[in-house]
Amino acid sequence: MTTANTSRSNVRTPVQTGALVVGVVFLLVGVLGFIPGATTNYDEMQFAGHESGALLLNLFQVSVLHNIVHLLFGVAGVALARTAGAARSYLLVGGIIYLVLWIYGLIVDPMAASNFVPLNNADNWLHLGLGVGMILLALVLPRRRDRVDTTTTRV
Repeated sequence: MTTANTSRSNVRTPVQTGALVVGVVFLLVGVLGFIPGATTNYDEMQFAGHESGALLLNLFQVSVLHNIVHLLFGVAGVALARTAGAARSYLLVGGIIYLVLWIYGLIVDPMAASNFVPLNNADNWLHLGLGVGMILLALVLPRRRDRVDTTTTRV
């Protein structure tokens, strides 16, 4: 009879779990953006641009492109959570992207034709929180899991 190896190499590290959770949340938000009811003024949703009148949770301005970006961020988070290094990069780079998007939202004229992303004040502050939060997760969460010593110490 053979014994099973009790070492679990498929256990995620904290940073992998963080990236996975963030990715799943982005997937959920992306899907909710296409559901009438979760998204108010659904009939006013545009593909892109500031003219989109759709509001996710009656608060965050969204468009089809905005929802697709959330879905892509979600897929990336789930896929990159496979390794600790990729998970850390996802959180770090994603956080930087969201900080850039926050700055973009602060400086771009909301009614300008160049504003291809529908952003309102709630979106801007959410992007700041996402950017800071993702970067903090990347820097704080360990890339290794604690190994449990299953051997018995003999005295």
